[in-house]
Amino acid sequence: MKLAVIAFTRSGSRYALRIAKAMEERGVSCEAYGKGKEAESWGICPVQEPLKDWTGRAFCQCDGLVFVGAAGIAVRAIAPFVASKASDPAVLCMDEQGHFVISLLSGHLGGANALTREIAALCGAVPVITTATDAGGRFSVDDFARRGNLYLDNLKLAKEIAADVLEQRTIGLYSDFELCGQIPPELSCQKRDGVGISISLDEAYDPFPRTLHLVPRITVLGIGCRKGTSAEQIEALVRETLEKNQISMHSIARAASVDLKKDEPGLLEFCRKWRIPFLTYTAEELQAVEHEEELAESEFVKRTAGVGNVCERSALKASGRRRLLQGKTAKDGVTLAVALQEYAVNFE
Repeated sequence: MKLAVIAFTRSGSRYALRIAKAMEERGVSCEAYGKGKEAESWGICPVQEPLKDWTGRAFCQCDGLVFVGAAGIAVRAIAPFVASKASDPAVLCMDEQGHFVISLLSGHLGGANALTREIAALCGAVPVITTATDAGGRFSVDDFARRGNLYLDNLKLAKEIAADVLEQRTIGLYSDFELCGQIPPELSCQKRDGVGISISLDEAYDPFPRTLHLVPRITVLGIGCRKGTSAEQIEALVRETLEKNQISMHSIARAASVDLKKDEPGLLEFCRKWRIPFLTYTAEELQAVEHEEELAESEFVKRTAGVGNVCERSALKASGRRRLLQGKTAKDGVTLAVALQEYAVNFE
């Protein structure tokens, strides 16, 4: 996660520094900025450019923005860049005396509500959250999706579900995974009519007449390929393999390979397109992977990569599992294996 905090007064700069330091200690990248005539003397990074220019860049590069100053300043600064709740970063506003922290934008999917509570707690401020489900203490499907790292396929339907929840209408629930914790009273596993939520890797399965799909990001790809293999060739085999297993492309959590492929252009482009991390391991690390089934070893691959199987061992290593969902499959110079991370639906 990457955050940027900007203050407009000396008093506000103290809170900006406090927030940045606390977030860094929690493993979050956070930079404090100051905009004002005396900003260079505040001990934070001075912003010389117009606020609109700084905001536009930060809006694209950061997961969250915190304005320490008047709410009007924040609203006017972000207005030209607001696009969609699916892509906008979290935006917060805090008064320069540290009394209140307000969640302004992307409260659920962007995580602004949770960040508001966190920053308010560390500054001794009052969190101000105005989203209806939070204000009423009710289940929020988009917040649940964010916290559970679930892909949400239809924002319009999610909005309708939120409205139904506020009107105290029960929402159907279907899950291919174990349900842990107390299911919210707004949801029912027995209801099968009307609108409902499906938690599944199969984005095409509709257990309800109108189904909102929540797809867990738990699919791990182990990939090997010839030098110069294109991203299109890699994606073609991935799509074909996942479709055969009724798994959504949106469930991909990460891709992995041997370290010899760490700079392979096609692999890097594929991972950039799908916004997934690309992990690489040494031949020794892959050779040491424990597995419950026989792997497809190749002497040729061992001579070139230092280990007899790249894709299957990479999938197992990156998933932390000992069994594959899909063993080695190959096409057009690409080898692929698929594993699933351990997962259960957590309502706690």
